[in-house]
Amino acid sequence: MAKKKPAAKKPAAKKSEGYIAKAPIRRLMKKEGADLVAAEALDKLIGYLEKAAADATKQAISICKADKRKRVTASDIRNATR
Repeated sequence: MAKKKPAAKKPAAKKSEGYIAKAPIRRLMKKEGADLVAAEALDKLIGYLEKAAADATKQAISICKADKRKRVTASDIRNATR
């Protein structure tokens, strides 16, 4: 009896270096009324959210340093996003 050849492995999908998971964002988009969500649209929105979060964090850190504090608080984020 001939041996079966092992199935060829598909190359792994390229993992992004992002911090935000796709599933919760997809659910949020569907909750807001999107019936179908394209993967490219999802990636684009996640990229925007990560950039906005990074910018807000940098501004909040500068607010903390100006006040000679180390802990970033909710009010720092609120002031940074205004």
